[in-house]
Amino acid sequence: MKQNILITGGFGLLGSNLYKFLVDKKYNVFILDKKKNFLKKNYLKVDKKKVFLGDYLNKNYVKKIITRNKINVIFHTGAVTQVLLALKDPEYTYNNNIIGTLNFLEIIRKINKKIIFIYSSSDKAYGEVGKKSYKEETCLNSIFPYDVSKSCSDLICQSYAKTYNLKIGILRCGNLYGPGDFNTGRLINGFIISKIKNKQFIIRSNGKLVRDYLYVGDAVNAYYLTMKVLINKKENLRVYNVGSKYNLNVLDMTNKVSKIVDNKKANLKILNSSKNEISFQKLNFTKIKKELNWSQKVDLNIGLKKTIEWYKTYINLF
Repeated sequence: MKQNILITGGFGLLGSNLYKFLVDKKYNVFILDKKKNFLKKNYLKVDKKKVFLGDYLNKNYVKKIITRNKINVIFHTGAVTQVLLALKDPEYTYNNNIIGTLNFLEIIRKINKKIIFIYSSSDKAYGEVGKKSYKEETCLNSIFPYDVSKSCSDLICQSYAKTYNLKIGILRCGNLYGPGDFNTGRLINGFIISKIKNKQFIIRSNGKLVRDYLYVGDAVNAYYLTMKVLINKKENLRVYNVGSKYNLNVLDMTNKVSKIVDNKKANLKILNSSKNEISFQKLNFTKIKKELNWSQKVDLNIGLKKTIEWYKTYINLF
């Protein structure tokens, strides 16, 4: 039986790529997103009858969508994702990221415990662990608002799986990049856009923050494999790190992108003003490789080339 699937934040980087992947596999896929202007720049070619423009903080609205469309699987990728926005407005971030997640869990608990819920957590949920890679059992020890919003939602999801026997997947990804990202506050796509437009790019940190960088297609595959295992196996909680063998600092990444775009030196302004961010993160992803046979397939240079080509094609949208 093909599943009826709902993707929250379906116009975002992860959501939109997940949507295309699942539609290609002939699943019946719906999107919930509050970006009303997105349909005008509809490179996704979505079926507008399957798009719900609204806010998942509206619990009754969400409940109607789930019941009327007999949703079997929910991928919750919608969130406040920008660290700086979260620092400026922690209340909005906590409401959106924590209460929004709780709404789905409560609806599932009350109407149909067989609905599979897959939560998009983050490597930021771990907080600052030091110069070592994080395993799934590493304590979630975050401090800053965005990071805490992810830790809390992650723990709440685990609680609902263990207490109410809900079928839940939790994926903690590194920094995602790829085609279809309209969030220009992110490093890779923001920098690519500035290079194409020949503008200066501002780095808010000292340029030395280290992160895992993962092509969105590899992340989508991890989400898909998690859904499949939750459908087919009895175990009701799956928690996975989705990391990358490419672990770079900001300046190394901008240099790499510069070489591919035009082989000219990057025009950067380094503010060194961002003190409220984790300095080093690296995910250990042995578990997902072993249990789901997931592997990172897209080479960093190839992934960056695909991403740059997409932005060159759609640069008029930015």
